[in-house]
Amino acid sequence: MSEATTDGYFPPGSLLRHVQEQRQVGQTYGQRALIIGATHPVPYVGTSDSTRAKEKPFQRLSSTAAAFETIFFGSRKQADRVLHGVHSMHTRVSGELARDEGNYPKGTPYDAFDPELMLWTMAMLADSSRVCFETLVRPLDADEREELWAEWVRFGELFGMPRSVAPSSAREFDEWLAARLEPSQLHLTEEARVVGLAIAEDMPVPRHMRVGIVGTNLVVRGTLPAQVRELYAMSWTPAHEAAFRAVTAGVRATRHVVPRRVRVGDNSVLFGIVAATERDILAKGGHTMDLPS
Repeated sequence: MSEATTDGYFPPGSLLRHVQEQRQVGQTYGQRALIIGATHPVPYVGTSDSTRAKEKPFQRLSSTAAAFETIFFGSRKQADRVLHGVHSMHTRVSGELARDEGNYPKGTPYDAFDPELMLWTMAMLADSSRVCFETLVRPLDADEREELWAEWVRFGELFGMPRSVAPSSAREFDEWLAARLEPSQLHLTEEARVVGLAIAEDMPVPRHMRVGIVGTNLVVRGTLPAQVRELYAMSWTPAHEAAFRAVTAGVRATRHVVPRRVRVGDNSVLFGIVAATERDILAKGGHTMDLPS
C-alpha cells in the first residue's frame, strides 16, 4: 500500500499505522496473535468448523494478513471492500460446540458476530501489535499505549464490534487480558495445538528464507506468555532466552542504520511467498500440517 494514502481509516499520523508499518511488527504480530488466540476454544472451533481454512491454512493466514494491511494502510474505499468481504464470510460462522472444551460445555454457541468473541479476536491483535513493537522497535509511553489501544478499538468497530464491549483504557485492557490468560481459562483442542505449533515453527517458505524464519519464530516464541508456551509444551530454556534477548537487541539497534524503505512498509511480498509456497507443496501432494482426523 502506498504511504501517500491519506483518506484511510488510519492515515499518516495514526499510531496504529506507525506501529504496523514497521515491517518487523507486521512479520511477527500475526503469528503471536493466532497462537494465543487458539487457546480460546469457542472462536477457534467456530472458525475451524465453519470454514475451509484447515485445508490450506497458510494461504488463508496470508490472505487475512494482507486484508488487515489494506485496512491499516489503504484508502477507505479499499478497506471497505475488504470489510464487506469479511462480513460476508462471517455470516457463515455460527453454530455450537459439539463436545465439552475446557470451561465451555457441549452446546455452547459460537457466532462470528458475538461481541465478546469479536473483542477476543481484536484483543489478540492489539496486544501482539504492542508487544512486538515494544520488543523490536522501542517502548511506548503511557499516552501512546492509550492512543494505540483506542485505535485498535476503532479497528474492531470497523468489523462490527460494539465499542461498549471493549475495555475503556489501555490499563483496563491489560487487566481484562491478564484475567483471560490465567492458566485455568486456557484450553487447546487437539487441532488447535497442531495448528498453533505449525504457525510457531513451520511457516512454509523457500529454502533460502528458512534461516530468517527461524529467527522470526524465536522472536514470536519469546514474546508469548509463559503459560501459553507451557500449554503448547514449547521448549524454552535459558539458551532460548539468551538467544531471544540477543536477536531482539540486535533488531532494535539496527533500526538506526537500516534504510527506511527496508524497515517500513507493507509485507505483501512475504505474504505472497508464504501462500505460493503452500500452494506448491499442496500441488505436489504434500501438506503443511498434520491435522488430527
